[in-house]
Order: sequence, then C-alpha cells, then structure tokens
Amino acid sequence: MFSYRHAFHAGSHADILKHLVMIHLVEYLQEKPGALTMVDTHAGAGIYSLIDGFAAVSNEADQGIYRLAKFAETNAVSPGISNYLDFIRAENAAEEITIYPGSPFILARLLRTQDRLKLFELHPKEIDILHHNISELKQSKQIDIYAEDSFARLKGLMPPPSRRGLVLIDPSYEDKQDYRYLETTMEEALHRFATGCYAIWYPCLSRRESAALPDHMKKIAAAHKRSWLHVELRVENAPKERRLQASGMFIINPPWTLEKQLAESLPILVKALGQDGGAGFVLKSFEA
Repeated sequence: MFSYRHAFHAGSHADILKHLVMIHLVEYLQEKPGALTMVDTHAGAGIYSLIDGFAAVSNEADQGIYRLAKFAETNAVSPGISNYLDFIRAENAAEEITIYPGSPFILARLLRTQDRLKLFELHPKEIDILHHNISELKQSKQIDIYAEDSFARLKGLMPPPSRRGLVLIDPSYEDKQDYRYLETTMEEALHRFATGCYAIWYPCLSRRESAALPDHMKKIAAAHKRSWLHVELRVENAPKERRLQASGMFIINPPWTLEKQLAESLPILVKALGQDGGAGFVLKSFEA
C-alpha cells in the first residue's frame, strides 16, 4: 500500500507527541558513553516543507506545531517541550517555521560520533527523497538506509553490536495487517534483544485493532518480564473521525525519567493543542 505519505501529517499533534518522547529517549540513552544504535522502521522522506506539497494540502501543522510554537511565545512550557521546539527551530533559518524535520532528521542531529542510525522505507518515491535528503547531512556516513520491509528485517539487526539500542516503530497502519506484523516483530525483537528500548507509535482510531494495540503490547511486555509506559494525547473528541484526533505511544523498557517528563508536558500540550472539552491524555506505566 503506497498511498500513505508522511508529509501529509508533518508537524501534526501526532508528530509532536512522537518526537517529544523520542528525543527524551535518545538523550537519556546517551548519558552513557557506549555506542547507541537507533532504528526508524518507517522513515518517510526525512524532512518536509510545511508551505508546499502534501503538508500544505492537509495543513495539519496549523493545529500542531504552529499552534504549539505560538502558545510557547506567551506561556511557560516544560523543559521537554522547550527542548523539542529547539530541534524544530534548528531546521529553520528564520523565526518562521516552514520546515519540519521528521524522525530521521531529528535522530541524525542527535548522533554522536560513536552512534549509528538505520532507516527503513519501502515507498518507491519516498526512498529516493530520503536518500537525497540524508546525503546532505554531515552525519550521512553514520546512517544506513534500507529499501526493505522493516518488520521482516528488524530481527536481523538485533541485538546491535554494543547491545544498546532504540527502535522507533511507526507504520501508517493503513494496512490492517500492520497490527499483526507489529506483534510478531516485537516478539522476535524482544526474544533477541530483551533490554532494548522500543517506542511504538499508533493512531487512536475506532477500529478494533487500534483500540486493542496497547493491551496486546502489555501482554507481550509481561511475557518477556519487561517494564512499559503507555501514553496517549487527544486533542479533540468530535463525533466523526474526519481527521486524526488522538495518537499514542507504547514504550517497552522506558527510562525512569520519561514518566516525569510527560507528566509535566502533557497538560501543557492539552492546553496548547486542545480543540474542545474532549481533549486530554492517558499516562500509565508498569515496572517489571
């Protein structure tokens, strides 16, 4: 299924949640000097224009990064949100935000000399754009790009040589089989690399598979005796899902600092991005 393009959702509330969590995970793992391997299973094009192309068609950034940045101009925000906004502004030469870095570019900017980044993308057009965009970075020699199915390939990369790794799994879920592939992939990855940090993004939809995903991940984590953290951010609760209203992340082997950071940031995100009285968040964790 090649209809999905990451650019449609660049700078959305879902991106904000995903990247806020991802940055904290990387920075925590980098507190130790050992080499860190980072994997992005569905990389997209890497970086996006918000003023033309697909992002300008959807305009999801209007209710996402633009709204948060404007809120932060006149309101106090948490250190985590401030740090996230710094990464976004770093890709923009002027005060105005016209460029949004996807996960590959944020992860690339976080690379230390000893770290490696591995990117997967199957879309035939996105992979070419990704290759070009990554080639422009000074960190490009530390980045491997695969035009392969990450669900099938991930277990072969586990465990990384240093046995320190972060895996970001964020498929489109347009294909319902992605939910099943995710479960199989997590079982295989945890069997081979139980101590890795796994960050799974998902859309909160009315479909059965989406609603069941957190409970399925909890069962997998429990079977491997792993700690977990579950977070969801809802920005509106309209009767019809004319656009994505909420998304979540499920992190296996989360750092102990993540829950505190999210407890500080989520109420601010609800206030900044909430569209109606249905906005809110979920934050739960379990220590194995």
